[in-house]
Amino acid sequence: MKSFYQELNSGLVFLPELGIGRYPVSESRPYDEQYFSRYQKMADTEAGHALTQARIQLVERHYRGPVLDVGIGAGQFVASRPDTQGFDVNPAGIAWLNERGAYAELYANKWLALTMWDVLEHIDEPELAVQQATGFVFVSIPIFTDAGDIIRSHHFRKDEHIWYFTDEGIKGWFAEQGFSCLEQNTIECDLGRKGVASYAFRRTAF
Repeated sequence: MKSFYQELNSGLVFLPELGIGRYPVSESRPYDEQYFSRYQKMADTEAGHALTQARIQLVERHYRGPVLDVGIGAGQFVASRPDTQGFDVNPAGIAWLNERGAYAELYANKWLALTMWDVLEHIDEPELAVQQATGFVFVSIPIFTDAGDIIRSHHFRKDEHIWYFTDEGIKGWFAEQGFSCLEQNTIECDLGRKGVASYAFRRTAF
């Protein structure tokens, strides 16, 4: 049983009753200038611009007002949507935001709305992040059917992705945080991505 217990501490653990999996990503993560530049190139494409517009439209269907974008990627959402600031842990992303006067500290204030595009799965303690939202959280995230689906997926990134969810798992987790699901769609898959769903959650309890 030694290998079993070793895997519990160092490998993927998936709990089907919760629809949630966790992989213990090392504290050494690839968030640097090269990482930021790679996402800038991906964003500056026809597909990248279409994804940003789909995300803006998702927010607009449910909410009009200031937004904090958590984990800005290449910064395209912040640059494309008025009344939007950003928070990041990548020094290159922080510098980009500061150059534009758009940096804001997630944990220093409460926010009416947060956006987390391909970000929630990267955060060690996501409950601490979403508790900063008083109104809405908008999310795009890889979605899986089971542990085997995770292991076979290109979204199984051992140097980045900590958390893995089924559709029911992400909805259940947000319900525990005091949010109801207003919308779920797969528009990002229609635009060429694979295995990603988008959600709009509204705060119903604290």
